[in-house]
Amino acid sequence: MHIEQNILDKVNVWLSPIFDEKTHKEITEMMTSSPKELEESFYKNLEFGTGGMRGIMGVGTNRINKYTLGKNTQGISDYMKKVFPNEQLKVAIAYDCRHNSDTLAKVVADVFSANGIKVYLFSELRPTPELSFAVKHLKCHAGIVLTASHNPPEYNGYKVYWQDGGQLVPPQDVEIIQVIEDLGYDQINFQANEKLIEYVDKKIDEAFINSTIENASFNTPAEAKKNLNVVYTSLHGTSIKLIPEVLSKAGYTNVNIVPEQAVPDGNFPTVKSPNPEEPEALTMALALADKLNADIVVGTDPDSDRLGVAVRDNDGKMVLLNGNQTMVLMTAYLLQQWEKAGKITGKEFIGSTIVSTPMMLELASAYNVECKVGLTGFKWIAKMIKDFPNQKFIGGGEESFGFMVGDAVRDKDAVAATLLVCEIAAQAKANGSSLYKELLNLYVDFGFYKEYLISITKKGIEGAAEIQTMMFELRQNPLKEINGQRVLMVEDYQNSTALNLFTGETEELKVPKSNVLIYYLEDGTKICARPSGTEPKIKFYFSVNEPLDAVEHAKEVEKNLDQKIKNIVAEMQLQ
Repeated sequence: MHIEQNILDKVNVWLSPIFDEKTHKEITEMMTSSPKELEESFYKNLEFGTGGMRGIMGVGTNRINKYTLGKNTQGISDYMKKVFPNEQLKVAIAYDCRHNSDTLAKVVADVFSANGIKVYLFSELRPTPELSFAVKHLKCHAGIVLTASHNPPEYNGYKVYWQDGGQLVPPQDVEIIQVIEDLGYDQINFQANEKLIEYVDKKIDEAFINSTIENASFNTPAEAKKNLNVVYTSLHGTSIKLIPEVLSKAGYTNVNIVPEQAVPDGNFPTVKSPNPEEPEALTMALALADKLNADIVVGTDPDSDRLGVAVRDNDGKMVLLNGNQTMVLMTAYLLQQWEKAGKITGKEFIGSTIVSTPMMLELASAYNVECKVGLTGFKWIAKMIKDFPNQKFIGGGEESFGFMVGDAVRDKDAVAATLLVCEIAAQAKANGSSLYKELLNLYVDFGFYKEYLISITKKGIEGAAEIQTMMFELRQNPLKEINGQRVLMVEDYQNSTALNLFTGETEELKVPKSNVLIYYLEDGTKICARPSGTEPKIKFYFSVNEPLDAVEHAKEVEKNLDQKIKNIVAEMQLQ
């Protein structure tokens, strides 16, 4: 197999004395037995995406290892010294249950400390939202968490947080990436100053738990809490460290943990994918729920920032809610509570993303608050809070099963969201209702919105090229009609343009550039195409809606909406 010279040049750098013998040995083995793998490992540098940097662990510039993370950390250290001169710099570091997360976290801590930066390192795995909280609580300049969220076991990742507890956003991200790119591997200082590394755990846990209960509790009667029958699974992840304790301290005593999935394990042995977005991941939890006649199932992903929720429908059958449905339920509840407390003054806002349900806009309008809509990723919602200090953030989320309650944590937070959804379910049950019935009532009030996601995986160099071609075709030859409905508007976030196909007029989009296309149809349908920023996938998001005049007609309307989505998918030849 022929390997390009630019790849061989990178390989030769990694065979230099800068790198250790183990790295040399692995590269030599790949050169003789796996040239294709060698190419995949070196053909590009790992890039920061919507959720930081994620990749397969191994040697090479396109892999997660001590050198790629060391280079990132050295670059961030240099950048921090430049933008915070004459300050005692501080960072917080956490990690999840993945293979090598603990050792990679220590490598990152070593590099920061070697650069004279004070490090607060969690002594054991912790949920990602706790790291966001810790950055603010400890008044740090930055934070790092080692996680690959719900990616397969061979992955790991590196997420960077700034002073406000939110992830990196422009202009810091571009500036930091440039500093990292300009560094040589020989400039990484791995020589730890152990005196600058302080291990943290219980004190931060207590502060985080108390903050969570304060932000996500809403005067639910003690009896209602006891009567809610909850099944919970951590899917072998970090949430087992905190969610049971949060629920217990908040008064939820009937919480049944799926025992086979309670031990943190980077192999995720009981699931194909530890992603609560996929119904299969909650199979064991649903089986336990039926055995115990539970009211609600909650499952969280490995780093505990996303949650999946299943509830009983009107026929008593457990159904998994999608991320848009849980977001709408939680947002509507928060708005009701804020209104009841007289806290809505017209200066409040909720947050959402361009690929999430348009129903969020309807909720905001009904309660006289603003709905700010940003690009995909919670870093943009965190940026909204930072950019509009005179407005109060109520809550917000995105379709990918993430939600943020208030601004104590500046990232999606399955710990607070789990408590909040239990509050809603407990109160609904005490009032003779249910989460499912509450959702149907919202559809009667605001219209029945149904969303659907298709995620197409395209791995490796060829896959990346295929995804690029798909987006090119959708841009160059935009669809004019879909499922008998004319396309009214095409928003191209890469070119920052919104084109009205009826009038030919173009408007400028006021959000940062991103490789996203959105089609709006005349019947209110919304179709979005977006390559993932952290995985080798292209995602298609569909949103359709119809009025619902009564709860009794919900099944009929949902059937119509499902058929509409099916027709659109078939016409676009996506399945």
